[in-house]
Amino acid sequence: MLRGNYPATVDGKGRLKIPTAFKAYLDENFGQDFYVTSLDGQSARIYPFPVWREIEEKLAAVPSMNKSKKRFLDRTNYWGQQVRADAQGRVLIPAHLRESAAMRGEVAVLGYLNYLDVWNAANYREHLDREPLTDDDLENLGSLGI
Repeated sequence: MLRGNYPATVDGKGRLKIPTAFKAYLDENFGQDFYVTSLDGQSARIYPFPVWREIEEKLAAVPSMNKSKKRFLDRTNYWGQQVRADAQGRVLIPAHLRESAAMRGEVAVLGYLNYLDVWNAANYREHLDREPLTDDDLENLGSLGI
């Protein structure tokens, strides 16, 4: 599983070196191919390509006129690109996503079980302040047995 926060940097060419703690797991379980995308242009989601293919297979079974499917694909296609990690374990963040999410210098690379979320470090701290964990969230999690 991908878990935790490992600070990293995005270099001048827009490449993120995947933190060692994540790289070993990804290499062992998924390989070097990824789909880099976003739902809102504020952060980058890095899906191991086999995980992304599972999402695509589920979406393919949904009727083409489904509005939620279309909205999701609008965003993930607009922001997304398939990439391959280079020999140093770096992945390229698409230029328009990099600009939108202010992805340069220090970033937070967070594990979300089967994908990584990458944020500008300062923006992520602001996001946490804007989106606090609420009593409703805790109640909902409790109903899930967490």
